[in-house]
Amino acid sequence: MVTGSRADSSVDTSNSVDTSRYSDQPTPLSPGTFPARPAPLIEIGQNPFLGNGYIAPGFVMPTGAVWQPVFIVYGDVLTALQTFDSGTGQTTEWANRMDLFGNLYLTPTERILVGFRPFDTEGQAVDGVSSGYRFKPGDGNWVNGLNGKLTTGFFEGDFGQIFKNLDPNDVKSLDYGFAIGRQNFLLQDGLLVNDTMDAIGITHSSLFLFGSNAAHVTALYAWNNIDRGDNIKADDAHMFGLNSSFDYVDSTVDFDVLYVTAPDRSGGDGLYAGIGMTRRFELVNFTARVVTSQAIDKQSDAVSTGTLLFNQLSYSPAHTDNLVYLDTFVGIDRFSSAARDPDVGGPLGQVGLLFANVGVGSYGAAVSNASSNTIGTAIGYQMYFAKRRHQLVVELGARTDTKGPGESTVALGANWQQAMGRHLILIFGGFIGAQENVDKSYGLRSELEAKF
Repeated sequence: MVTGSRADSSVDTSNSVDTSRYSDQPTPLSPGTFPARPAPLIEIGQNPFLGNGYIAPGFVMPTGAVWQPVFIVYGDVLTALQTFDSGTGQTTEWANRMDLFGNLYLTPTERILVGFRPFDTEGQAVDGVSSGYRFKPGDGNWVNGLNGKLTTGFFEGDFGQIFKNLDPNDVKSLDYGFAIGRQNFLLQDGLLVNDTMDAIGITHSSLFLFGSNAAHVTALYAWNNIDRGDNIKADDAHMFGLNSSFDYVDSTVDFDVLYVTAPDRSGGDGLYAGIGMTRRFELVNFTARVVTSQAIDKQSDAVSTGTLLFNQLSYSPAHTDNLVYLDTFVGIDRFSSAARDPDVGGPLGQVGLLFANVGVGSYGAAVSNASSNTIGTAIGYQMYFAKRRHQLVVELGARTDTKGPGESTVALGANWQQAMGRHLILIFGGFIGAQENVDKSYGLRSELEAKF
């Protein structure tokens, strides 16, 4: 439910094909061939993270919980040299970003996570407030985005495990998970919500609702740091919602409903809902989602009325780990998300590389990720080399308006990622595009990312 790290720029392969079908017998694990565990930047505690061997007993709390504290510091830092021309203006820059996290594990189910982005102004990186140097526009100037703002800070746990004495025999079904604090929420693959908010979520899992094999239901409430559908923060907005997921033999179904209340100066109230299904059809992976929004008071950039239809298909060619994907969408009227972080742009960033913001500096999306009155697609091929340490994605994307001037955009892009050692990733990417009534657009970037 919560995450604090930067979104991976690679194509989503969460439903990639199981390659075990290419062998008559499964290959047994050989622990002796496993690489050594890379240690976090800082690690304090008697039980190393992902370690093995002796487990220190910890100590017993008055509630009956057994705490075995371990504190680790981890994150990633990236530096990018990039140029982006939208057809109406060019930006060339050296931009930097760091995501730094401190994670205090009290037990396997209880932890405190804090995070910072000290190199760029969180929530404004898409506007170029990333530490570095701006070559264009202008005559060149240094950009200072250094800050100490807390971007992530929450506690999560399980009520039944914290208060173990209330149910020592584990027969009362008190296992309610919860998280409270500043945390990231992704609902309907980020189409409905993709934002970091001050919120509380309470989850009841291991349910068997509506004939499912397993289900969970989460009630959530957010009271601060909410960025509305126009990517503008509205600290006087409040969000109430239910998130649920149901696993069946051949599919997984997600359903969400949300209500955001806000004064007129912040856009007014809005009602939002989404349903999605993920399943396999033989060798084809299939995901379909429908999300809708309804402005209660009035339509504005913050909240408007509309529906977005989204579909993903992917297939792994025989005897390879590669992936062919086809993503399509239809925006009816003016769908708006319930909450969207400025870094992620519009709802269509999920469609593909050409629709997504990179999350650092002023390098925008090659194809607009706004969802109002539009239809479009992205088709791509993801290839792996050198035992999956190198990756190449080639993608063609297009969209056109269904109302208004009917402007169309088409772009061709590629992205190369290469692992260097155990902590570094080198990335090269670029695109060329064309849009009606606008000069040709293009982008080229190189990025070095260090994970620690």
